Amino acid sequence: MKSRINNEYNTIIFDLGSVLIDWNPRYLYRKIFATEAEMDNFLQNICTSDWNEEQDAGRSLQEGTEMLIATYPQHEAHIRAFYGRWKEMLAGEIADSVTLLRQLKESGKYKLYALTNWSNETFPLALVEFPFLQWFDGIVVSGREKQRKPYPAFYQLLLDRYQVSAEKALFIDDNLRNVKAAEQHGIDSIHFIHPEQLKDALITKNILN
Repeated sequence: MKSRINNEYNTIIFDLGSVLIDWNPRYLYRKIFATEAEMDNFLQNICTSDWNEEQDAGRSLQEGTEMLIATYPQHEAHIRAFYGRWKEMLAGEIADSVTLLRQLKESGKYKLYALTNWSNETFPLALVEFPFLQWFDGIVVSGREKQRKPYPAFYQLLLDRYQVSAEKALFIDDNLRNVKAAEQHGIDSIHFIHPEQLKDALITKNILN
């Protein structure tokens, strides 16, 4: 998508996990499995990203857990750990990204929103853990809305709820699938790789100096 000049942006929309918050199931499962290979096999074939996204989309943690245990009873303890020890998947904020968020907030030039695939049952823990979430003008949580990225209706929900113009918004996400979906919805986007790359992209777009 063609980059816009600064005075055409008035809204910046952030993903949270892996952009501002360092969340990774491997932080937990490295404590549980003896080898990386065992851990990778479990996360790629049992507690998969697709399975977790169903909880992000509104399925209860209990239902998702019990369904998986019924299929893989030999892994019950490991499956229950996914949400039972969920906080151990959080390694803290991504400090340099949060610094950029602070700069955008303090500039007073942009409305700031978050659009996140996150279970409604675990998100309250994040609100306690990360005070910078209070800087946003609004947060749309997939588990609360029972829809998620990359589906167009989820992006449109934020646009409608906060009266955001897609043509004046910028979206930031680490998942290229979600970035492409936003662009197809008419929202200019940055595929987040790391904070320094994000800073450079924001400077290129004349959003930061």
